[in-house]
Amino acid sequence: MGLELSDLPTVDAALNAASAALLTLGFIFIRRKNIRAHKACMLSAVATSMLFLVCYLTYHYFHGTTHFTGHGAVRPLYFAILISHTILAAAIVPLVATTLYRALRRRFDLHRRIARWTLPAWLYVSVTGVVVYWMLYHLGR
Repeated sequence: MGLELSDLPTVDAALNAASAALLTLGFIFIRRKNIRAHKACMLSAVATSMLFLVCYLTYHYFHGTTHFTGHGAVRPLYFAILISHTILAAAIVPLVATTLYRALRRRFDLHRRIARWTLPAWLYVSVTGVVVYWMLYHLGR
């Protein structure tokens, strides 16, 4: 019993949820000045997000587009969430890369300055990724 193509959306949702949890823990750890735990969580969040991207691109390369079948008031809500999620998902890639680069270069003043924008955007993308999955594969069916 292996992983099927049809399993990848669920895997993606789990990876998004894991990323959101790691980001939240990383934030808590840095607030408590536990730099080692913060670093571990944030690097794990980067790895989780990269794995998500590989799974997401693989699924859509082989499967194509999945259309939302929900009707009524939920339809514009779904598309509003999807559009904001998609725009921010594209925007956070350079933000995460810059934030990570500055931390690895030990430029913590610049790291903190951009992380204040990166964290909430990345957290939003991770959480809305799970919401989009749920709406697309469970609510609209």
